[in-house]
Amino acid sequence: MSALRSMDGKISFWKGLPFGLQHVMAMFVANLAPIFLVAAAAHMSPEESALVIQNGLLVAGLGTCLQLYPLWRVGGKLPMVTGISFTYVAAAVAIVSHQGYGVVVGAVIAGGFVELILGLTANWWRRFVPPIVSAIVVTSIGFSLLSVGAQSFGGGAGAQDFGSWQNLTLACVSLVACLAFQLLTRGTAKQLSVLFGLVVGYLLALAMHMVDFSSFHNLQIVSLPHAMPFKPEFDAGAIISFALLYVVSSVEVIGDTTALCRVGLDRTPTDREMSGAIAGDGAISIISGLFGCLPLTSFAQNIGLVAMTKVVNRKVIFSGGLLLVLASFVPGIAAIFNSLPQAVLGGCTIMMFGNIILSGFQMIAEAGFSQRNITIAALSLTVGIGFTQVHDIFANFPALFQSIFASNCIAMSFVVAVIANLVLPSEEHFLASQS
Repeated sequence: MSALRSMDGKISFWKGLPFGLQHVMAMFVANLAPIFLVAAAAHMSPEESALVIQNGLLVAGLGTCLQLYPLWRVGGKLPMVTGISFTYVAAAVAIVSHQGYGVVVGAVIAGGFVELILGLTANWWRRFVPPIVSAIVVTSIGFSLLSVGAQSFGGGAGAQDFGSWQNLTLACVSLVACLAFQLLTRGTAKQLSVLFGLVVGYLLALAMHMVDFSSFHNLQIVSLPHAMPFKPEFDAGAIISFALLYVVSSVEVIGDTTALCRVGLDRTPTDREMSGAIAGDGAISIISGLFGCLPLTSFAQNIGLVAMTKVVNRKVIFSGGLLLVLASFVPGIAAIFNSLPQAVLGGCTIMMFGNIILSGFQMIAEAGFSQRNITIAALSLTVGIGFTQVHDIFANFPALFQSIFASNCIAMSFVVAVIANLVLPSEEHFLASQS
């Protein structure tokens, strides 16, 4: 249908609804998984965790609607779907383990203003972030998430039965189910492989009596999401750490909007679309912090779906955003997800994290294996990933520096890559030195 392949094509709400639902299903698990991982690290009660997951559905829906139909210069006016970003998970887990979840919430809110400003000024700073820097950022995000995925695979950080054969069995079965579904299905159905793995893992967990039903106690059929479920605490180190990650996320959005326009609209994004998309992520992330959630960004899963289906109609994807908002009023959805054993989620997400690394490798290849790019990538990934695995190397640095970089390989890799890109000579100098 030609209307589906036009951003503003005329189509009835009900005819477009199945295609909007498909976009929601493609991102549903990936949207809630970051919250689930951080909530587990923060040792939230089942009620608190379910509440934050419920709010996560609301802000994802609102963010999607904002990107489709902007307010002023905030929003990309592109067929984008937003959700809770994995970029911030590793840093959030590190912060909650020492300072509590309120500090994370404060950093989310304060950092959101940084991304909002970055969006409105994107035309000025974009030239300082070439493709090789974006590629290094994505690669380091994938590496930073591997330990988070492995902890979930074993049953969750701090679990008394961590690494038990029950947890490993659940994780392995969930992983195999994801792989089997991806190999045996065709077309857009492949986008639902993670959801299929979760269902299979959940059913096995029920049979093994490993499902926690405490989230279902006194459960209401319908309830309003709650604003400010946690009191924000503003810590300088956490704010700077998240602000750097917001810069990283802004770079990701540049790549996402470029990919989306290329595969869905056969063109490059305009400056207005690109800056609006970044500003939109910043604005909805501020709102997300007020609802106790992590920052949001555009979802690569949905860009992949656009590439396969060519469905770019804004009204159609808007119906998906409305479905997410409506789902936030049904606590049972959050309760079901919250009752998942960590091992099931670990089995389904471990490969997702690996795919992020491979996406980074592909971006490095697209940037080109020039001697200059190889030097930037090797230096930034070595320092970023290597040094943050040996925290004591920063023992003599100021406490603020340690709180920002000691455990944050994404921020460290990004800063090194930007500095290297600015100070290293051009490719001609590298070639001249070899002759």
